Amino acid sequence: MNFKNLHSNLKFTIATLALVVSPLLWAQPQIINLENPTDDSTIIYPADYFADFSPVSVSDMINRIPGIGLAMGRGRNNGRGLGSGEGEILINGQRTTGKNNSGQNQLSRISADQVSYIEIIRGTSEELDIRSGGQVVNIVLLDSPSRTSASAELRTDRLHDGTIDPGGQVSFSGQTGNFNYLFHLEADPRYRASESEEYSYDPDFNLQEVRKESNTRDETEYQTSVNLGYTFDRSIIQFNALYEARIPAAQSDEYSTIENIAAQTTRIQTEDNQSQRNNWEIGGDYEYSFSSGNKYRFLFIVNDRDFFFDRNRFDVENGVATKNLFLGNFGRDRERIARTSYTFDLDDSQGIEFGFEGAQTIRDSKLSLGLDIDGTSSPAYGNLVPVNVDNSGSTVEEIRFESFAVHNWQINPRMSLESSLILEDSTIEQSGDVTNSRDFQFVRPKIDYRFDITPSLQLRAGIEKDVSQLSFSDFSASVDGSDEDQDTQAGNPEIVQEQSWRYELNLELRLPNNLGVVNSQFYYRDIEDVIDKVDVSPTPNDLQSARGNIGAGKRYGLNLDVSTKLDALGLENALFSTGIGLRDSEVLDPFLGITRRQRNNGRWSARANYRHDVTNLGFSYGLFYSHNSNGSSGRKEIDIIDIEERKNHPNMSGFIEKKAFGNYTFRFEANNLTDNQYCRTRTRFLGATAAGIVEEVEDYCNGNGLELSFKVRTTF
Repeated sequence: MNFKNLHSNLKFTIATLALVVSPLLWAQPQIINLENPTDDSTIIYPADYFADFSPVSVSDMINRIPGIGLAMGRGRNNGRGLGSGEGEILINGQRTTGKNNSGQNQLSRISADQVSYIEIIRGTSEELDIRSGGQVVNIVLLDSPSRTSASAELRTDRLHDGTIDPGGQVSFSGQTGNFNYLFHLEADPRYRASESEEYSYDPDFNLQEVRKESNTRDETEYQTSVNLGYTFDRSIIQFNALYEARIPAAQSDEYSTIENIAAQTTRIQTEDNQSQRNNWEIGGDYEYSFSSGNKYRFLFIVNDRDFFFDRNRFDVENGVATKNLFLGNFGRDRERIARTSYTFDLDDSQGIEFGFEGAQTIRDSKLSLGLDIDGTSSPAYGNLVPVNVDNSGSTVEEIRFESFAVHNWQINPRMSLESSLILEDSTIEQSGDVTNSRDFQFVRPKIDYRFDITPSLQLRAGIEKDVSQLSFSDFSASVDGSDEDQDTQAGNPEIVQEQSWRYELNLELRLPNNLGVVNSQFYYRDIEDVIDKVDVSPTPNDLQSARGNIGAGKRYGLNLDVSTKLDALGLENALFSTGIGLRDSEVLDPFLGITRRQRNNGRWSARANYRHDVTNLGFSYGLFYSHNSNGSSGRKEIDIIDIEERKNHPNMSGFIEKKAFGNYTFRFEANNLTDNQYCRTRTRFLGATAAGIVEEVEDYCNGNGLELSFKVRTTF
């Protein structure tokens, strides 16, 4: 890693941390010590801790906890089945069996007045319903024979083109005896408006073409969900369901002017596109506690998502539109997963969990391409002439089984060790335009060691063998929406899972009197079968690439984070969080034969978040800032016929919030205050990239402009 280029950023960050943390280490304000006196590894925040903030939902409570981003942000879910639940939020000590309806999705739906306390669990135990290499957040609700609460939010967004887009949500939750429930309805406004410009140059950097586009997408996503639970004497059963749809189909329009500088001509193109997505999910779990203390768990999830996107492009001349392109992309994803386990204690300090998981994952896809060429047109191809696309229709199915065992050992009151072993066996079959079947076997061990050096200083070390979840969309041809010169992207039926050995070392310091958290994390990834672009050209004159495996690589870095209250600086109830990530990586590029950084792996990233609650006025405000490095091969995407370099811009957002008229909270948000844009430079080559003969250079930027939002929330 080139740390020299990071010198100024690192100095600024360290200076900031020092200025903020040093006075706090000496400060001893009179606030409650929230550490659980019976368990030094668990921090408890009772509901009274949040009373002065007048929170509406659990999300409002979570946002006031110093260092909560470390507890919630270090989780990792690669989408591979249900797994251990790493990174999930517990509700009453139970995980919510869902992917789009998980515990974290419920934080904005549960009213704050339903919460008894919030736990930050820093240790490991077989009693936990999930396994995590970091920390676990547990939301414990009031245990009352009868309680009900409802919350509602109305919002309206204003986009930079002046469009007003309304939405809202309502939730109803409660408990009657042993039965608890949560119902939720939401209309999510998703209108977007963007402007983009692209300047094309010849190899001598003479301007050749200017392309300007305006794009709008009018879309609202509706969602309804339900979470039910019942507690028996020795068992708990939970059920949850979700349905979401974009009704009616989303409409997106594009207007482009293309100016040819050399010919001094201008032409116009328009697009009239439609998209639709529907998704439903059902999940549940059952837990039984034996009189011996042993536990049996069963979890399941079934989901189904289908979508389509139809793109229609027109040339416009003298007010007459002539269609020249149709792209139809259809997909359907289905999952059926079941997981069961049994947990028991060997003695007072050791426990074991063993179990089994089975999963079926299916993806159906179909890509249709129509062009304005000679031939017989078809209504199924936008009344254009069908064009054959290799591997454009397929069904990919994976049947996966895994058996697992987990051992927890509390070595002494300050030291714990969790070890696990997963044996995985799977078969992936593809049918349709391509027929293929492959079998895979993986052995995935994991070790998680924790040492409480002091009650406030914890060391965590972990080693894990990880196997990534493949994206089944990579198996067949798909739409290339980022390149006007390439309408489709080839598929790769031979792609395999990326595997890695993951090594992590964390040192966490909790500041006195719950003033904040300072954390450092070093990580190293030893990777095989790195996924990136590979050559799948059918002939030397028909160059094509697809996502595939390019060999071994490595990735490593250091994350430094601090989250602290600023009471000692005279800012009562102000919370400041900041962090910087330094990283590097290495892989051999398959097209140029050079060693480079891995794709999307820049040298550094930085972020800062400030929130101040003026409780005597019922007023809050805050700012968030983030930025990522530019330059280096980690921001370049080398392909078979071009090279793209991504260019990041700083991003800032802010909010002000006021509680008034009793139980109403009014919130104003401003996003993209810095007018952040997505920019790239694409260098096209005559023939293969490796030949190095430049044909064209394109400078492109796209932005959504300033986005404003006004929200009114209440509970009743």
